[in-house]
Amino acid sequence: MISLIITRSSSKPLLKSSIRVLSSNYNFIFRETSPAVTHFETPQQQCYCTDTGIDLSKYPNENIRNFSIIAHVDHGKSTLADRLLELTKTIRKGHGQPQYLDKLQVERERGITVKAQTATMFHSTNFHGTDTKFLLNLIDTPGHVDFSYEVSRSLAACQGVLLVVDAAQGVQAQTVANFYLAFEANLTIIPVINKIDQPTADPDRIKEQLKSMFDLDPSDALLTSAKTGQGLDQVLPAVIERIPPPPGITDSPLRMLLLDSYYDEYRGVICHVAVVDGALRKGDKITAAATGQSYEIVDVGIMHPELRPTGVLLTGQVGYIVTGMRSVKEARVGDTLYHHRTSVELLPGFKAAKHMVFSGVYPADGSDFEALNSAIERLTCNDASVSVTKESSTALGLGFRCGFLGLLHMDVFHQRLEQEHGAHVISTVPTVPYTFEYSDGSKLQVQNPAALPSNPKNKITTCWEPTVLATIIIPSEYVGPVITLCSDRRGEQLEYTFIDSLRVFLKYRLPLREIVVDFYNELKSITSGYASFDYEEAEYMASDLVKLDILLNGQPVDAMATIVHRLKAQRVGRELVEKLKKFIDRQMFEINIQAAIGSKVIARETVSAMRKNVLAKCYGGDITRKKKLLEKQKEGKKRMKRVGSVDIPQEAFNELLKVS
Repeated sequence: MISLIITRSSSKPLLKSSIRVLSSNYNFIFRETSPAVTHFETPQQQCYCTDTGIDLSKYPNENIRNFSIIAHVDHGKSTLADRLLELTKTIRKGHGQPQYLDKLQVERERGITVKAQTATMFHSTNFHGTDTKFLLNLIDTPGHVDFSYEVSRSLAACQGVLLVVDAAQGVQAQTVANFYLAFEANLTIIPVINKIDQPTADPDRIKEQLKSMFDLDPSDALLTSAKTGQGLDQVLPAVIERIPPPPGITDSPLRMLLLDSYYDEYRGVICHVAVVDGALRKGDKITAAATGQSYEIVDVGIMHPELRPTGVLLTGQVGYIVTGMRSVKEARVGDTLYHHRTSVELLPGFKAAKHMVFSGVYPADGSDFEALNSAIERLTCNDASVSVTKESSTALGLGFRCGFLGLLHMDVFHQRLEQEHGAHVISTVPTVPYTFEYSDGSKLQVQNPAALPSNPKNKITTCWEPTVLATIIIPSEYVGPVITLCSDRRGEQLEYTFIDSLRVFLKYRLPLREIVVDFYNELKSITSGYASFDYEEAEYMASDLVKLDILLNGQPVDAMATIVHRLKAQRVGRELVEKLKKFIDRQMFEINIQAAIGSKVIARETVSAMRKNVLAKCYGGDITRKKKLLEKQKEGKKRMKRVGSVDIPQEAFNELLKVS
């Protein structure tokens, strides 16, 4: 029995009675969908047809190109992706939203790409004298330094990249970082100079920069404007001519690389995969190398750009699979998937994400812990680069210690928790991982400053903190203030070169703690927004570190403890207590706010008590009567101070983020 699903336009109603004549021969299912799409379903096979029809067997390996778009922030990656989707008629021009592949609310609000998005396009062109159809897999990647893990995962599925450079701004810090990611992966690099329609565009200067920085041939650069469409007709022919087809073996056993995953409420975990060797069909049974668990393929298809079932994925193709996974921990990014009961050589996978910033996340209301736990579990399936461990705080109760790739990554994670899952959270001051060595030879790894004893039994002999190699590109007139800023942050200059007559390339070794909170904001401020900044992890460096405790009425607040360099402890402690004084509400008792290193208090502020006028009823009389009332009030305040609790608002935690 065939199930026929008929589409209709929303403007023209379709009466069920008009097709009852079919019911004697067909099992008819009435479902509304878009008029351009028709389904035919049988129990054995599901075929999905669009206006053009999708038959992946028509695209052998040599007719497939997998490429990615990489660039610095705001150089036009997502707009270029839109134009390519329109050129190949994957989306209709003028329909849908701009930056079509940016799906998340946080991406739309901030104007940045957070998640790498894949889209499959079909394109016919004259190739070596014959009209040939090509299957093109495009991956749009983030540009911000915090999301370079997304970029490295995307490049694993590609054989080439479009390196997009703004024709006015030129080569920026993240352009340099992304170029080397692609270069180290041995990918074909096609330089694209975008935004040539701008009045300040200078393509010739940018070509010289590409030559001097990356040794790229200026004649290979494509001049385009994604906004106006100028020069876009060169992009796809260049992709087809210059980028090699995927190197997989068609008749080899199946090997797939798990690129990404996200959670769907109705279908469970949806995995994005790249088929390296062999072929995958709906109904096949596969095994995940990391967990050893086996699954049956419930659905398989491509992103065109939405999920389109095809029933099959062949060698070199990138698509999605639905296996009925329900646990977010089962889909491990970088894992090798293969047919059940076969043995294959595992794919190299990805270098594990290195967490640079750690922060505590607690529910604003202690009773919401389970809801927060569920929200974080679902969100970490969509963002595999976050590490989560449970922890408890005497001040904030049960919560989680999360590891992030950077401060923007942390900020986006919190925003997604609130927008997508309705969670209200308190986040603690971000910290970085340290190592402490004691006089007895033992070592302690510290991610949460509260875990470091304030008065240890054994003396600390050596402290190590993580450092980064920072790349800064600035206009030459701002060199002085930027060097001063880096020196204040304990930076060591490694390189200082002129890219051209207007711009300078600086390389510094900086302690991660010094850049993790407000360094980028300050750099942008002193260079009027013209600086670009990128960093990569470096080795640990010996340093003189101390634990700075914040005490409220003599009680340490573990969520506010921080680790700082000894020379900066006095200034940071004073700033912390002054900030806290502004945000802690006055109580009926006096509140002492102190910053201390071990048992030594280095800064103090006092929030005075609200005081009832107990002498209001005394109209004259003996002075001893007034003194007695004041003494009684004083004793009451002391008792309240012993048992009273001080509420710390979330604004106080947010302000502490701004204290470097």
